[in-house]
Amino acid sequence: MIILTLRTDKPEAEIGLYEDGRPLTYFTWEAHRQLAETLHAKLKAVLDSQKLTLDSVDGIVVYKGPGSFTGLRIGLSVANALADSLVTPIVATTGDNWIERGVQAIMGGKNEQIAVPEYGAPVHITQPRK
Repeated sequence: MIILTLRTDKPEAEIGLYEDGRPLTYFTWEAHRQLAETLHAKLKAVLDSQKLTLDSVDGIVVYKGPGSFTGLRIGLSVANALADSLVTPIVATTGDNWIERGVQAIMGGKNEQIAVPEYGAPVHITQPRK
């Protein structure tokens, strides 16, 4: 079982692949304000490094926060879109051992169907100017 992991809550983003609970590869990069532009390229690179395709992914584990509003929004949007299009389970976790707990949840058959972020504080939306 191939599981994709994704963390985008801080300037340094992380993406990895696990097979049957064991790490295959893990990339980190300074995404900061270029996360939306670099995320898909890094996803392709991590899959290519193991000679895999998106169709090889059997589950997705994503870090749900707390963290950057924009980073979480981008990362969880990509993870949810992938899970939906690949018809594969998705689990959102948090904490220091988020990967291990998420991988175990996926391997145990859990599927949240939609990963929802936890920002750590109420979201403040600026009122539009007239």
